[in-house]
Amino acid sequence: MKITNVEMHVLRRDAGAPFRWRDGLPPHDGPIWDGWLQVSTDDGPDGWSPIAHYGRAAHACLDQIRRLALGADPLRKELLWHRAWEHDRVEQFPLYVFGALDSACWDITAKVAGLPLFEVLGGYRSKVPAYASTATFASVQEYLDVADQCLEAGFGAIKLHAWGDWRRDARLAQELRAHVGDGVELMFDASGGFRYHEALALGRALEEAAYLWYEEPMIEFAIEPYRRLAADLDIPILGAEVIDGAHYAAAEWLHTGACDLIRTGHHLYGGVTGAMRIAHIADGFGTTAEVHAGGILNLQLCAAIPNCTYYESFVLENPAVFDPLVGPDGAATAPDGPGVGFEPRLMELGLM
Repeated sequence: MKITNVEMHVLRRDAGAPFRWRDGLPPHDGPIWDGWLQVSTDDGPDGWSPIAHYGRAAHACLDQIRRLALGADPLRKELLWHRAWEHDRVEQFPLYVFGALDSACWDITAKVAGLPLFEVLGGYRSKVPAYASTATFASVQEYLDVADQCLEAGFGAIKLHAWGDWRRDARLAQELRAHVGDGVELMFDASGGFRYHEALALGRALEEAAYLWYEEPMIEFAIEPYRRLAADLDIPILGAEVIDGAHYAAAEWLHTGACDLIRTGHHLYGGVTGAMRIAHIADGFGTTAEVHAGGILNLQLCAAIPNCTYYESFVLENPAVFDPLVGPDGAATAPDGPGVGFEPRLMELGLM
């Protein structure tokens, strides 16, 4: 089997109801450009991978992706992975671009095997508990209202994205704990918004409120502030969310003690191969690799990775609109058909 074509489909869609993350980050209030990478073969199924929110930038790299992929066997994903890193040494194209090529080849592999992707990857479980991951809302009361909706929908865990003001965020975190009680797992995602002393102060407030993890508290270009913070706090630090370097960088973060838990996923981490390498490294360090963001491909990864705690399910609006992959029991079930399971979405988009 050989790869005969690699095509990028860039689609414009409305963002829906506006939402935002912390202060300082751009709001989501306009059109979104999504990319889909299609890998065609001479004697087998096509493979697909999304490149959410990066369609236009990835399109500029398409010629380079074709150069390294055309004529290659899509089942030899390790060879393609090596070629991609060699190309990256010169071209320095984004990790999510050749990660999409890798994920599309895994889609082909699972289809050839006649199995869902998570089974091809080892098959730990088919159902994964989910947490509700909020956007940034206007007030404490609105957060409490959204939290009530999440609990009513069956979620047993909630993660906050808040404002980026550590004092205000600390009050919100503690008021949410008082509101939901001790039986609900809570997490906090700072989206890289704080300096060290602010991150430390908020982390202590999160410890008092028994939060499960503290995610990306500072900008991730420097390891030393993270190492200090992880040493100074008891709450687990979930880090390495937006770093480059896939498992190479992840190993350094864990080895130096810059984080306690680490991020993985297909999206920013080098596709399925990169995601699984990070997960295995984390397992060797005795910790978890938490899959970043939702979607059907990340759900397949959550189902395959035993040291992943939750599937991330975004709640971006109030009244809340919930991820259709999550059932009333607060868990997401991976599709059981061959491949990743993109076909219903691709048909909806007119790509099939």
